[in-house]
Amino acid sequence: MALDFKLIHKNSDTKCAVLLFHGLTGSPFELKKYGTFLYNNGYDVYADCLPGHGDKFDEIYTVKYQDWLKFAYKKFEFLKEKYDDVFVSGLCLGAVIALGVGIKYKNEVAGVISLSTTLFLDGWRLPWYSFLMPVALSTLIRFYYSYPECEPHGIKNEKVRSIIKKLLEKGDVGMNDFPMTGIYELVKLSSKVRKYLSEFTCPILLIHSKEDDLTSTKSAETVYSKIKSQDKEKVILNNSYHMVLYDNEKDFVYEKSAEFIKQHTSIQYEVPVCC
Repeated sequence: MALDFKLIHKNSDTKCAVLLFHGLTGSPFELKKYGTFLYNNGYDVYADCLPGHGDKFDEIYTVKYQDWLKFAYKKFEFLKEKYDDVFVSGLCLGAVIALGVGIKYKNEVAGVISLSTTLFLDGWRLPWYSFLMPVALSTLIRFYYSYPECEPHGIKNEKVRSIIKKLLEKGDVGMNDFPMTGIYELVKLSSKVRKYLSEFTCPILLIHSKEDDLTSTKSAETVYSKIKSQDKEKVILNNSYHMVLYDNEKDFVYEKSAEFIKQHTSIQYEVPVCC
C-alpha cells in the first residue's frame, strides 16, 4: 500500500466533515479505522499525507513546519466552503496541527479533537541521552541523524504491536525511524502553538494516555490550562500508550470522539444503516 494514499469517506447528504491529520513519519493509514468509524456515524471524513511524508521519504529532510500549517489551512478552507460544520482532529504531530487550525480559524472550526498532543517530547521511552537532543537539533547534526522507531511502537497491546511492527518493517504504514529534521520542525511548531494557545476558543476534546511513551500528560495539561475555550474536556487513559487509535482503549476513543462531534454539530444527522 502506498504511503501517500488518501482516506476520504463521503456520505451523500451530510453537512458535517471531519478533517484528520496523522502523526510524524506516519500516514493516513493510522487514521483508517478511526475515520471509517466516524464515517459510519454519518460524517464525511478527509485525510491526506502531510507534506514531507508519503512515498518520497527524502522530502522529510526539507519540509518546514510552515508547510504543514499551510497545508492544513488550505484543506480546512476547502472543506469550510462545502460544509456547515468542519471538525479537526489529529494524532501526535497531527494534534498540534489541529490546534494550529483552531487558533487561526477559531470562529469557524466546529470543534477540535486532540489525540496524544505532542507539545513536549518527554515520554518515558525516550533514551537516556535525550538531554542532548536540543544540541543536535540546533546544529547540522539534525540532517544526518534519525532516531530509530523502537519498542513499544507507541502501543501497549502486544498483539497489535506485533502487527504494526511488521507493517513498519515492510514500509507499508509509515517510516521506521524519526529523522531529526522532522523532530526539529515538530519542536518549532509546538513552540509556536504554545505561544498562541490563549487565542484558542473552540470546543475541544483532549485525549491523552497516562503512560504515553512519547509525550507525557504535560502536553494535554498545558493545552487545557492555557486555552480560553468555555467548552473543553480532558480525558486521561489508563491502559494505552501513544497510539491511542490502535491500543487497548481505542473503542472508547472512537465513541468519545463521535459523541463530541454529535454534541457540537449545528444539525443532527442520522447514522446510516450499514449493509
